[in-house]
Amino acid sequence: MQKQDVSLAVDIMLDAMSKALIEERRIELRGFGSFSVRSRKPRSTKNPRTGKIMEIPDRKTLHFTMSKSLKEALISETE
Repeated sequence: MQKQDVSLAVDIMLDAMSKALIEERRIELRGFGSFSVRSRKPRSTKNPRTGKIMEIPDRKTLHFTMSKSLKEALISETE
């Protein structure tokens, strides 16, 4: 395959993944892992520098869970 063809394929795949995550759909890549969007509740925290209480609004975060086969491969690599 030519470099430009591979680049186009990767761009198409990443664009499709981004659109799915924006729509809050779960993405699974067999043998690698899954991506999902999670909501975090609003909370209060203290600024360590100023000591002032800050309000953090609710937000969405990206969550990745690696597949069992990837986890096993990483563990066996370190042993």
